[in-house]
Amino acid sequence: MTLSTLGLDGYPAARTVLLSCFDGERLHFHTDSRSRKAAELAALPRAAVTLVWPEAARQLVVVGDVAPVTDAEARTAYAARTRYLQVLAWVNDHEAAADTPARRRELWAAFEHERPGADLGPPSTWAGFALTPVRMLFWRGATDAASNRLAYERHPGGRWSQESWPG
Repeated sequence: MTLSTLGLDGYPAARTVLLSCFDGERLHFHTDSRSRKAAELAALPRAAVTLVWPEAARQLVVVGDVAPVTDAEARTAYAARTRYLQVLAWVNDHEAAADTPARRRELWAAFEHERPGADLGPPSTWAGFALTPVRMLFWRGATDAASNRLAYERHPGGRWSQESWPG
């Protein structure tokens, strides 16, 4: 999904993240606590996520408040990741990102050599967040008619209202 935040410079910032979990109320995602997105969410804990299904001409935009997940939720999400994504959480830092592809491969191989097949717990920099929706916008496209959007807005007390918007 695409996560959009307000950058520390005041401009919007968007990037693709993995939707780790939807628990029936919140959308969970994870990142490095040293990342730009973590800093942006600390400064203003609001975001939008966009999920797109182009082959079905569908899109969902969820806007809401973001809060850190519990340690147990973060550990569960980490354990559910593939080995590749677990190792990535350990070795993908600013220094490695700026290095050459060959050097990044060497760092990866060295990490795996030191821990061959070992169960990995999350690094101390592993951070989880959950977005609680305040607005959801469902878009439906069509090849033979105008597209449309259904907007749902959460009101105090948890009541939702619905409104149709043009596409």
